[in-house]
Amino acid sequence: MLDQGSNSELPVIPAKRYFTIGEVSELCGVKPHVLRYWEQEFPNLKPVKRRGNRRYYQRHDVLMIRQIRSLLYDEGFTITGARQRLEGSQGRMEVSISNQIVRQVRQELEEVLQILRR
Repeated sequence: MLDQGSNSELPVIPAKRYFTIGEVSELCGVKPHVLRYWEQEFPNLKPVKRRGNRRYYQRHDVLMIRQIRSLLYDEGFTITGARQRLEGSQGRMEVSISNQIVRQVRQELEEVLQILRR
């Protein structure tokens, strides 16, 4: 599961459909070359590639990258261990990602409600 404590200092994921590698780098606190490397190591991480081989990540990719970051940097897993953990917990991770999306949308709606009440 995504460790909320370790990722709490990361920025909120904006309500966008696609993110560039630079945006994902800032959102996840990981350099772009590390993201490209992780694409090779984690088969579930497959951003959409468009013209000129440019990568476009979706929200679920950003959440997965945060999960990988947490496993590697906070929990001390190796690349192989993190890959096995993600493969073994794919169903739980999908539920976790869904819960995070719901929390994010709820937070954004509460912010809109506060603005409307002003």
